[in-house]
Amino acid sequence: LSNLVEKYGCVAGYPNGTYKGGQAMTRYEAAALLNACLDRVTEVTDELQRLMEEFKAELATLRGRVDGLEKKVGSLEAMQFSTTTKLKGQASFIIGGLPNFDDGDGITFNYDYRLTFDTSYTGKDLLRGRLRSGNFTAPLGSSSNIFNLDTATDTKGSVALDRLYYTFPVGKEVKLTAGALMRNTELLSFRPSVYKSGLLDFFGLGGATGTYNKATGAGFGFQWKQKVKKGNPYATFDASYIAAKDFANSTVGVFDEEKSGISVLTQLGFRGMNWGTAVAYRYGGGNSQVGRDGNMVSGLSTLSTGESSNSVSIGAFWQPMDAKWMPSISAGYGFSDVDGGTTADYDVQSWMVGFQWKDVFQKGNSAGFAVGQAPFASNQTEANSKESFLWEFFYKFQATDKISITPGIFYSSGYRANDGDSTWGGVIQTTFKF
Repeated sequence: LSNLVEKYGCVAGYPNGTYKGGQAMTRYEAAALLNACLDRVTEVTDELQRLMEEFKAELATLRGRVDGLEKKVGSLEAMQFSTTTKLKGQASFIIGGLPNFDDGDGITFNYDYRLTFDTSYTGKDLLRGRLRSGNFTAPLGSSSNIFNLDTATDTKGSVALDRLYYTFPVGKEVKLTAGALMRNTELLSFRPSVYKSGLLDFFGLGGATGTYNKATGAGFGFQWKQKVKKGNPYATFDASYIAAKDFANSTVGVFDEEKSGISVLTQLGFRGMNWGTAVAYRYGGGNSQVGRDGNMVSGLSTLSTGESSNSVSIGAFWQPMDAKWMPSISAGYGFSDVDGGTTADYDVQSWMVGFQWKDVFQKGNSAGFAVGQAPFASNQTEANSKESFLWEFFYKFQATDKISITPGIFYSSGYRANDGDSTWGGVIQTTFKF
């Protein structure tokens, strides 16, 4: 073997490209070295013939393994649709309803299906496109309703493109994003909440749905994250401009303040290993959505031409490092001022507190509850200023790494949209990820 290596320069299995003939080796290592030399030899000498006979069994085994690997690699290459794009999917089945709610007292079976295509050219940038389909209707699928679900969407039986944007880094601390379909809450470095039931949208947005209103449309975003040593607290600052008007007919410009549904969101945050806090501000122009998840004021869900809104919020969370019996705690408060136009001015408030335990009864499962007040107009008539307390309880069972089942119940006291009566409901949500 040493003679072959010296004559043909064949080396196998050594990263530094040298043959350490003075060290002990296994028969398979010797056979691998011989196999590497066979591709270079120009004549079969008696010495080489003896080596081939000696390692005949090992050479056959090695070549069989290589052939098997080549077949598997060939199959993978044939199956992949892109070397730069990853496909992720999520399907949710939701059975639930509101037995004593005026606008929907039946049990329904709804679905939400998402296919996300993530493309990266440098390993640090991201081109995201997402296809989505769903069949939700009110009350579980209305963004102006207190019982709106986080997974709810209605594409009327079709598949729609609901995300299309590109994010790229500038230096080590800044990311920029631009796109035709992007959402303001997805352009934040983090949300100041770790309460994640995946059920009612109001609690998923930290109770500040006027600030975090999920404006989706054309725009651009800026993200700054302070670079610190791993484990140390850091600061973040985010800003985004979203024109949420439907631009299907291209008749309204993205910078038309009165018609394009502008939402400008900024957030300053501070985060440690097990805590975080943030203050946020959002400006809304004409045709933008005032807030979500409350039906807070009759006739006021989208701003009219000439109207504007200013929303502020503060949120924070803490979660235990080790003690499993201690829950994480998330809290948030939001305030929105709506003025201008022909309607009266409104001061809208909301808040929430959520508690969540992990590894409940079994590793990977979680449980929790949240309480808060859905958006209400504090300076208006009694009908519009009705304060509804909202509760949610859930248990998430992780059946497998990719399948979870989450039963949940919710209750509202004195809900204005239900003639001021209390109401309750529940769902069983099964989620498949792939």
